[in-house]
Amino acid sequence: MAQGTLYIISAPSGAGKSSLIQSLLKTQLLYNIEVSISYTTRASRPGEYHGKHYFFVSKDEFYYLIKKNEFLEYAKVFGHYYGTARAKIKKLLSSGIDVFLDIDWQGAQQIKKIMPQSCSIFILPPSKEELYRRLYNRGKDSKEIIVKRMTEAVVEMTHYIEYDYLIINHTFDLALLDLKSIIFSLRLRSKNQFLRHKDLIKNLLSN
Repeated sequence: MAQGTLYIISAPSGAGKSSLIQSLLKTQLLYNIEVSISYTTRASRPGEYHGKHYFFVSKDEFYYLIKKNEFLEYAKVFGHYYGTARAKIKKLLSSGIDVFLDIDWQGAQQIKKIMPQSCSIFILPPSKEELYRRLYNRGKDSKEIIVKRMTEAVVEMTHYIEYDYLIINHTFDLALLDLKSIIFSLRLRSKNQFLRHKDLIKNLLSN
């Protein structure tokens, strides 16, 4: 069985990565795809549910999981901790399921060191003005928080060069097509195709 691919998706808040991932899941692309659910110490927002959007835990619980080496990666973002469970990711990948990690550049750096074969994708907005508009229109943050996010976004975007692929989310449908194209390309690599179709290939090459 072919090993699933671990996809690292990063972007500044408001660039559209969560919407792109959710739209991707709805299409399923004829392949098995799952999004990793992260642990976080921040409080849930309206409409967010434990075990669906995040695993919401206390700082003490998070520190305990760190001590137990349960995280593949973790980072502190905007004063809150976020982490990816190690065991669940490895189980899904070994089952041939592609896994998407919605994490920041700090987590991406950690993952790349541990799993260099993973595929990393950075998503950029078309402009700072559009990024601000998207953050404002989603109505989740105060103006003060939006200004803070914009400042942090500049720092985050400098790390795009560390990623394997870069998508500019100017038009949502085109950005989604770009994301699908990356997945199809990796799925069609010779070594992956051989593992999926090794009996067929052996029969074709036999005398």
